Amino acid sequence: MSEDARAEARRPAGHPAVPHERLGVLLINLGTPDDTGYHAMRRYLREFLSDRRVVELSPWLWQPILQGVILTTRPTRSGRNYAKIWNRERDESPLRTITRAQAEALAGRFGAAEAVVVDWAMRYGRPSIAERLDALLAAGCRRVLLAPLYPQYSAATSATACDQAFRHLMTLRWQPAVRTLPPYHDDPAYIGALADSVRSGLARLDWEPEVLLASFHGLPKENLAKGDPYHCHCQKTARLLREALGWPEERLRIVFQSRFGPKEWLQPYADVTTAELARQGTKRLAVISPGFVADCVETLEELNIGLRETFLEGGGEHFAYLPCLNDTPGSIDLLEGLTRRELAGWLPAATEEQDGR
Repeated sequence: MSEDARAEARRPAGHPAVPHERLGVLLINLGTPDDTGYHAMRRYLREFLSDRRVVELSPWLWQPILQGVILTTRPTRSGRNYAKIWNRERDESPLRTITRAQAEALAGRFGAAEAVVVDWAMRYGRPSIAERLDALLAAGCRRVLLAPLYPQYSAATSATACDQAFRHLMTLRWQPAVRTLPPYHDDPAYIGALADSVRSGLARLDWEPEVLLASFHGLPKENLAKGDPYHCHCQKTARLLREALGWPEERLRIVFQSRFGPKEWLQPYADVTTAELARQGTKRLAVISPGFVADCVETLEELNIGLRETFLEGGGEHFAYLPCLNDTPGSIDLLEGLTRRELAGWLPAATEEQDGR
């Protein structure tokens, strides 16, 4: 007889069904549109760019701009970029494909006796955080680890993912116990996985790069002054990766991509630096994106396509984008280690026989 069946037999007649208690792990990534068409892109961008954690302007000032020129013109341009990298076999973005694969592979690392349910959600778009939290609760998860998949912490990424989860928890009468995955920008396992990924990526080339750019998603410079640790986390990740590879400082350089609007963003800028390297005579360039654990439009289109064009048009001869950790065995090893560490003290409780309460 299963644990659920034994628990059911102990309950008084008419008692509502109560699933066997389990642990939940919710992997949370940034988000994705449902398709590359104008309306799907507009819905996605409206949700993303309406987040006060992402655009820290008064809605009275920002929303007219957003609802006007930005959501009129940008969905078409963004849709074209997504179309270049779209997973046509599954009719979805690579980010959705990879995040699902990561969750499925991580779930396979937990034995049946550990009673761990692994799910995944997107901060913007589908599947939503609220939807997947409800699914975990329906599966009997009374303890849940929220795991934003961002190695470097920022209010615009990790914090807003947790905000969204907490907003949904506020609507529940019976809330689960909740933990959140801390940033792991300097975790030895993460640095080791990055170093292994770089070595294997370079080994597949028949040429050796003169410079490797570590490109991180950019943020307005004012975020640093406000106390956001993201810039410091990125710098530390790049330094530790450089040390793990045993490289001199000039061979691995940090840059920031994806600036938007008139404000000054974190520098040096990826596109400007790439153009300068080509102009100064660099012929062989490789790029990685350590701030993402799954390839997405920013890595596959902005870096692998856009930055490549910038370098080659400027006089460069060889360019390589090295993929993110994605769902490689090393990536799943990392995710398993991080989640097991954060579930410490909960795992034994999940395997104890429940009393049917």
